[in-house]
Amino acid sequence: MQRLAAAPADLLVIGGGITGAGIARDAAMRGLRTVLIDQGDLGSGTSSKSSRMIHGGLRYLEERDFRLVFEALRERRTLLRIAPHLVQPLPFVFPVHRGDRIPLWQLWAGIWLYDLLAAFRNVRWHRLLGKRGLLKAEPTVRERGLLGGVRYYDAQCDDVRLVVATARDAIRHGALVANYVEARELIHADGRIRGARVRDRLDGSEANLHAHVVVNATGPWCDRVRQLEDPAAAPLLRPTKGAHVMVRRDRVGNSAAVTLTSPLDGRVMFVIPWGDFSYIGTTDTDTAEPPERVRADAEDLVYLLRSANAAFPNARLSEQDVLVSWAGLRPLVAPEAAMSASAVPREHVIVQGPGGMLTIAGGKLTTYRLMAQELVDRVSELLHRLDGRPRLPHAATGSERLPGGEASDLEPFGQPGLELGLGIDTVDHLLRHYGTECAAVFNLVRERRELGRRLAEDHPAIEAEVVHVTRRELARRLDDVLGHRIHLYYETPDHGLAAAARVAALMGPELDWDAATIAAEEARYRGLVENGLVETPAGGG
Repeated sequence: MQRLAAAPADLLVIGGGITGAGIARDAAMRGLRTVLIDQGDLGSGTSSKSSRMIHGGLRYLEERDFRLVFEALRERRTLLRIAPHLVQPLPFVFPVHRGDRIPLWQLWAGIWLYDLLAAFRNVRWHRLLGKRGLLKAEPTVRERGLLGGVRYYDAQCDDVRLVVATARDAIRHGALVANYVEARELIHADGRIRGARVRDRLDGSEANLHAHVVVNATGPWCDRVRQLEDPAAAPLLRPTKGAHVMVRRDRVGNSAAVTLTSPLDGRVMFVIPWGDFSYIGTTDTDTAEPPERVRADAEDLVYLLRSANAAFPNARLSEQDVLVSWAGLRPLVAPEAAMSASAVPREHVIVQGPGGMLTIAGGKLTTYRLMAQELVDRVSELLHRLDGRPRLPHAATGSERLPGGEASDLEPFGQPGLELGLGIDTVDHLLRHYGTECAAVFNLVRERRELGRRLAEDHPAIEAEVVHVTRRELARRLDDVLGHRIHLYYETPDHGLAAAARVAALMGPELDWDAATIAAEEARYRGLVENGLVETPAGGG
């Protein structure tokens, strides 16, 4: 807190999701003194509740939103280049059955347009599949009424780890980043917003953070923060809920990601592989739930499971097959005209409040870098008007690689792990999570061989990762590690409970926890698991 408050910042960013992290990185790379805060862990809101896809948005072609698709396809190519360990190509199969809302000819035309908007530099060429070819690719898809389909390519990402990597790159370029720091009120001076009164939610300390420009990048909380500036501010958002469920992959049997239209309402949705699992999503429904309380409810589960069972009739999925579910609010900008939740545009907007605070809302995970660039352009213009400093050129955010993404071919970086006796699955897991930075994890094992032990019997994660993410990735609570950095919450039957005590013991020396704090943190995590790992506090930031 002393470092954050030591000197006025050029830019204070409230909200540490993917948009806020992208803004902090862009601003720091341009040389601005930048501070980024979040009331919870980095990416703990909407950015960790996504469909984990980096894609152009094939379904947006139906809405003729060609500019959004074009931008997203270009950004997909950029993210594959700057974060190859976290963003990876993924094949999709889109089956078409007799009577489906989207006929095969229309899908075929759409895929050609998708390639055209990608400037024919798609991940790979699409391919039209007949009935036999589609069943060969995905044998468990419903055969009755099947006409054929297409195979196309998009990309999959580890969403929250992409947030963390982006924030860490902002730090590398000089930004100050602090999670668990909550903006309680905004500081007004001379008719302008000039910072925020903040509280450290871990130790209770408070401070005034002064800044020339304040940015509100709090996603579904942005209207609350806007009302700190102007209590009469009209709502900007029309948030919709996106829910997902995860099941064992062998219960579904899909090889690739499968795009389908739900027979319940005709919406496009997905069944996507994730290691030994498949997750099904997403819903898109209006909700009045506050973002800190949103969860996948019984109605969401029924919708997702019935839709998947229609596409994979032998799966016969029930609620007992659901290993974990998650839901988040999309911070969509309210349209002027009445329309369905699915039709609400995914475009972003930047608005300036009466005190000069900039709010960014809407947009997609895929296009976060472009959104950040546009926002920092506005910040540069404001600073130019305030004190006459030169307008800043764009930063190299699209060419400079994120931490861990310095090499596209990661196989050589795994060899030291094999020489240490780590299993192939563990080495693959470390390469996917840390990329070239897996060398730091291997060094920890080399120094303390016991850190090579697995955290859970049937999961490849090892103890050294806990030390690594606590030292280098701003992990401060057990759920930061087990939920966001290593994903045991999602990928083990007990949601990481068996590993909780050991993880707390490993984090303790790194964070100067005493025995009582270690025990309390373990107990807190157990409570979170019982309540669905929902620990996003009320309020903005």
